Amino acid sequence: MTSVFHRFSPSRPHSNAKMSKSKTVSVRITTMDAELEFSIKPSTTGKQLFDQVVRTIGLREIWYFGLQFLDSKGFTSWLVLTKKVLQQVGKKHENPIQFKFRAKFYPEDVSEIIQESTLRMFYLQVKNAILSDEVYCPPDAAVLLASYAVQAKYGDFNQDFHKPGFLANDRLLPQRVLDQHKLTRDAWEEKIATWHKEHKGRIRDEAMLDYLKLAQDLEMYGVNYFDIKNKKGTDLTLGIDALGINVFERGDRLTPKIGFPWSEIRNITFHNRKFIIKPIDKKSPDFVFNSSHVRINKTILALCMGNHDLFIRRRKADTIEVQQMKIQAREEKMSKKMALERLAREVSLREEAEKRQKDFEERLLSMNKEMEVRQKELLTAQETIRRLETQLRELQEAKDELEKKQTELQTMMARLEETKEMEAGERARLEEEIKYKQEG
Repeated sequence: MTSVFHRFSPSRPHSNAKMSKSKTVSVRITTMDAELEFSIKPSTTGKQLFDQVVRTIGLREIWYFGLQFLDSKGFTSWLVLTKKVLQQVGKKHENPIQFKFRAKFYPEDVSEIIQESTLRMFYLQVKNAILSDEVYCPPDAAVLLASYAVQAKYGDFNQDFHKPGFLANDRLLPQRVLDQHKLTRDAWEEKIATWHKEHKGRIRDEAMLDYLKLAQDLEMYGVNYFDIKNKKGTDLTLGIDALGINVFERGDRLTPKIGFPWSEIRNITFHNRKFIIKPIDKKSPDFVFNSSHVRINKTILALCMGNHDLFIRRRKADTIEVQQMKIQAREEKMSKKMALERLAREVSLREEAEKRQKDFEERLLSMNKEMEVRQKELLTAQETIRRLETQLRELQEAKDELEKKQTELQTMMARLEETKEMEAGERARLEEEIKYKQEG
């Protein structure tokens, strides 16, 4: 299959800025998670600036990315690598000049992504697009995506640390979803946490890839949209993505009316605001539309050419560079996997040792408590023994005293028997004494 993409070139823009060769200009590059600042010369090209950025952030899959900026007319544009930077931003620019480092093209399948740094860039950009509602996401999918984001940020669910409210400061769901369903923040968090528990064992890279695999099935994922008019003047929307070009009714970006896969496009051209898509099947009519400005057509053509180039590239053998990147990525992944497994073993051994120590401490504590109980029981028994000994001694003393009195009584009674014939007076005295003894 051959396909030619070209345009009628308008007159070349001339540089509005006449500056000394020694003068430099500051530029600020905003990625999804950082800001970079550089100084460039009037002669600096887009490629030189782009190369400096990707070297700084350590990115090698550079074919997906570009530098985005607002041009002098207020249109969102992509920096052309072959042209000088200052020629493109115009004379009246901000200081420093602002650029966004963003994914310009998307893979057909996120499994194509090789490097972790590339994966992270896509993850952050897609997540931001979903949360800001640039990409429509239904509520159920939004909750599942949020759970992958939580797994990527916090790791496995741990009830000791991930208590209710731990997601209070995280932005996880589109505002539209929160507004449609009148649930409390705690109720949303519970839904997300329920899914989060299911992702146990997924490391950060895997959780980010899981997020993107789900996100790439959303209809608006990876699509650049442009408002256009057909030959009849009907308002339409053009969508460009990794698989081709789609045309939508204005206001509906989910269901395309017409589709042009890259494999079925023979030629694309534009002249001023008029754009023409020519199918490979010559019996099929050309699709002609108009944009609001020639600069938009330039952007449309650049996106078409880039996506088409990647479409062709995917269907060819990998270059030596890509093969080397894949080998390196596999080795790094294997090394990381081995390190994680080693860490998991160490954690498991430490947890097992901690569990044994905890069990020993619990047994020791239990034994100490039991000893305290036995000690108390022993003290109580000893006290009881002492009390019983005292009672026994008192009883023995009472018994001895009683026996002594009985002996004295028996002696007196014997004497009484011996003195039966004694005088009545003496006898009465003795009887009184005996009576006294008995009562005493």
